[in-house]
Amino acid sequence: MKVQRLRVIFCRGEEVKYITHLDLMRFWERALRRAAIPLAYSEGYSPSPRIALAAPLPVGVTSTGELLDVYLSQRVTPYNFIKTVSQQLPAGIAMREVREVGLGLPSLQSQVRWSEYQVDVSTDRSREEVQAALAQLLAAESLPWKHQRDKEVRRYDLRSLVHDLWLESLADGLCTLGMRLRTDSQGSGRAEQVAAALGFSEPPLRIERSKLILEETSPAVQAWRRHGEPG
Repeated sequence: MKVQRLRVIFCRGEEVKYITHLDLMRFWERALRRAAIPLAYSEGYSPSPRIALAAPLPVGVTSTGELLDVYLSQRVTPYNFIKTVSQQLPAGIAMREVREVGLGLPSLQSQVRWSEYQVDVSTDRSREEVQAALAQLLAAESLPWKHQRDKEVRRYDLRSLVHDLWLESLADGLCTLGMRLRTDSQGSGRAEQVAAALGFSEPPLRIERSKLILEETSPAVQAWRRHGEPG
């Protein structure tokens, strides 16, 4: 039986940037069990813990803003959750914040709309040239793109996956870009493809997801806001 839903904001560092989405779920499940957290379980012949990640993180990408929902069968304060679970997490995974959210809210995965990234690329272009490339891509109505994975070739409009682009910094040949890319059932933008579309010939030196942005316009969310979160 579910009596509480906690939302975890956590970081995923260099030590674990090459693990798969499934491996990450296993890390969390193991840590929660070792910490003796009273997990709620699904029904059926093979009950499984009710935990859910917001969106898969591409392999090789770090993050400072991943989201995880954990459903509990007994109430646990966010403070005690952090205190007990932190000791069981592997190197490279660290919790930033834990807070309670409404049990009746839509699933975490269904609420995700955008991801924000910081992307480091090497370049010999000036600030003005980089700004012009960003403006040109944002002004485009469409950007036909193809991506080959193994023998499969996918064709799609890359522009529809880009919400915003900006220049964070540029110094000594190192350019840091900010990107807000679509992350939902309609598609997911990939930072390295956007960097290539901007004319950067070398693959990014670093890609970090800094934030996941949720849709908050559903009636359930509006009702939750009206009543407020429990203290």
